[in-house]
Amino acid sequence: MSKARHVAIIMDGNGRWAKKRHLPRVVGHERGVEAVRKLVRAAREMGLEALTLYAFSTENWRRPEDEVSALMGLLKRYILADLEEFVTNNVRLRIIGDYTVLAPDLVALIEDALARTAGNDGTTLVVALNYGSQDEIARAAAKAAAKGPITPETIEAELDTAGLPPLDLLIRTSGEVRLSNFLLWQAAYAEMVFTDVLWPDFTSAHLEAALAEFAQRERRYGGR
Repeated sequence: MSKARHVAIIMDGNGRWAKKRHLPRVVGHERGVEAVRKLVRAAREMGLEALTLYAFSTENWRRPEDEVSALMGLLKRYILADLEEFVTNNVRLRIIGDYTVLAPDLVALIEDALARTAGNDGTTLVVALNYGSQDEIARAAAKAAAKGPITPETIEAELDTAGLPPLDLLIRTSGEVRLSNFLLWQAAYAEMVFTDVLWPDFTSAHLEAALAEFAQRERRYGGR
């Protein structure tokens, strides 16, 4: 039986959750943040070394301006509300993607949170923010080429996720079965679980079930 060290989640279904209830999309995103809060606590209690969440992709800028603004506001509120809990509970925050293009006040909040949790050595919460995997791989390859021969190892050393445990399990909610430009390199040999549960309804019990399924799988890494 394998124990997962690093789990990543494509948090999908906030809009559909709200639509089913005849509510504005922003309410779905608000409930999605509550699901994040509970799951981060559960991940820490379960002893996960790293939990990576796909919060905002490079493609999400195409969404309506008011929805993007609401998402950024929710991110700001989440950091303000939970930073002290991260500090107290030994959670380290890490960002992948280019967050520096966001509003200056949000960038300042993020950098303060990164600095204040940098010394923590419990669960690492990795937030993919303005992140696209193809862009990440291109950037990593360019950096590797500038230093010498390009190999899988030299590219991997330049990825945004360098230094994190290898990705063990990738979960996507809401019934969609695709990676959506998320951790394409890192998922090369990761196990995957796709669930019909919409993200706001995803609980620690669903995470436990996915981890139990992972533990039963035989990982061959291309071998027999």
